Amino acid sequence: MQTKLTLPLVMISVLAAIAFGWQWVRENQRTYNLTMTTGGKDGEYHAFATALAEVVTKHEPQIKISVIESAGSKENMERLGRGEVELAIVQSDTPVQPSARAVAYLFPEVFHLIALENSGIAGVADLRGKRIALMPEGSGSYDLFWKMSQHYGMEAADLQPMPLPPDEAIAKLKAGEADAFFRVIAVGSGAIANLLRTTPAQLISIDQVEAMQLSLPYLEATTIPKGTYDGGAPIPPNPLPVVGVRAILITHADVDEKVIQQITQTLFEFRNELVAIYPKAANLRLPDANANLGMPLHPGAKSYYDQDRPSFVVEYAEPIGLLISVSLLCASGVWQFRSWLLERQKNRADMYNLEILGLVNRVQDSESLEELQLVRAKLFEILHKVVTDLDQDRISSESFQSFAFPWEVAVNSIRHREVVLRNMPISTMPSQPSPAEPTVIQGTVE
Repeated sequence: MQTKLTLPLVMISVLAAIAFGWQWVRENQRTYNLTMTTGGKDGEYHAFATALAEVVTKHEPQIKISVIESAGSKENMERLGRGEVELAIVQSDTPVQPSARAVAYLFPEVFHLIALENSGIAGVADLRGKRIALMPEGSGSYDLFWKMSQHYGMEAADLQPMPLPPDEAIAKLKAGEADAFFRVIAVGSGAIANLLRTTPAQLISIDQVEAMQLSLPYLEATTIPKGTYDGGAPIPPNPLPVVGVRAILITHADVDEKVIQQITQTLFEFRNELVAIYPKAANLRLPDANANLGMPLHPGAKSYYDQDRPSFVVEYAEPIGLLISVSLLCASGVWQFRSWLLERQKNRADMYNLEILGLVNRVQDSESLEELQLVRAKLFEILHKVVTDLDQDRISSESFQSFAFPWEVAVNSIRHREVVLRNMPISTMPSQPSPAEPTVIQGTVE
């Protein structure tokens, strides 16, 4: 019977081992093909995504990322929501799809408002009635322009908007067919630098960030440093206050956790290689523990961020240490109090025992039954006190047990002395008989 069972068990074990081995090989040789939607081919999103795809494939050959163009953040989020792409780059103000999950902060993007020098535009409020070259509808830049305009009290009817692809929008400003140009883009953009160097135009300050944050909390106050776009001129001539938002790398919730963890790892552990291809990757930073990226983190990204974070014990070592110290101090205090209480109870019981020993000596010296009767009365008076102290926790049960033995000895001594005195000659016997006496058994009176 045992032989008949052995062969099937061996076969099942071999088949299971083969199945697990095949699954392991399959998982390690599996290729993940992902699509990342970015923005225009000349934009920062597309440049960064191309660099990321190259570095990821170099270190994780099983992950292949295809980079595609789009009109901007809004379209990127919609594509992700429809499941057409696995990865996308969006601005932090983009309305979030339920299936979107954050991976990482990328780089800050800044509001660039550029106006021709002869346009009469010195501030945002001066855009009223002017021709504004904008990015295409559906882009993050387009949406943010209108949110900014509303803050300054301007609607579409107050302006002459011209939504165009980036190259065409810049061409309109250069040709004088637009009075101003608006785009949200990373500081140091080559296209912006070329525009400012070759066109009689200037950057316009946007300095009401704190007020705008009341309704648009994702906006950030920032500056374009002096000489960013031309150190000789310089352009701008002074640090220029402007508004910024963050570019965020996002993914679909259904993308494999391991894949996103490896992409996140590449972002931060091989950042130098990214910077060599795309210098603005130097602005990458790990999110703070309490940072709000506007959407939940993907589990894969969270796994990477949490791996270097201290454990609960390490993170809260100081309060835990304080709690332990206070607990030990309290425990020590309770122990000391208990020891003091037990010592006090023992001392009280010892006092009664010493008193009983004194009565025993008095019994031995007694010459009359009357005197023994007085000693017996004193002995029962002590017993009453001890029982009362026991009820009120002034002595312990152990102390009571230690008291019971000498008390019994004292009672027996009285009985023995009475017998001795009763056996004495008649002439020496007391005239009154001794009263009946109670007995104590294990500390109780009968």
